[in-house]
Amino acid sequence: MKIAVSSTGPSLDAQVEPRFGRCPWFLVMETDTMEFQAMENPNIALGGGAGIQAAQFVAEKGITHVLTGNCGPNAHQALSAAGITIVVGCSGVVRDMIEKFKSGRLSASTGANVADHFGMGQGLGRGGGMGMRGGRGMGRGGGRGRG
Repeated sequence: MKIAVSSTGPSLDAQVEPRFGRCPWFLVMETDTMEFQAMENPNIALGGGAGIQAAQFVAEKGITHVLTGNCGPNAHQALSAAGITIVVGCSGVVRDMIEKFKSGRLSASTGANVADHFGMGQGLGRGGGMGMRGGRGMGRGGGRGRG
């Protein structure tokens, strides 16, 4: 089985990246042999449509399952249309998530678990910005929160 994990880095010891479409790396692994290939996400900086483009990117690699932290509705629909099973809510070390997946301890998602444009760095105003720089929240963008 060929799976892709959204990752913060190019190794199995990297953390699972919470954003599917804007993850820096995809680790593509053949679960039978545990051989993997680290591939940079060419869609990370797109202004829009990163999730859909990332879904097409992994679909072209023959992936059957995606493990990620979060998956928006457009990416979820594109992955599902390609016959790819999505597992959301993954966090921690990539190697550990793969082991949990192989042992059957992770369940497939039935739908997106975040709204459109999650993680783009858009702020929510009044201290609720999603970026790590100016606002509080979970994204890694510029944040526009005032707090």
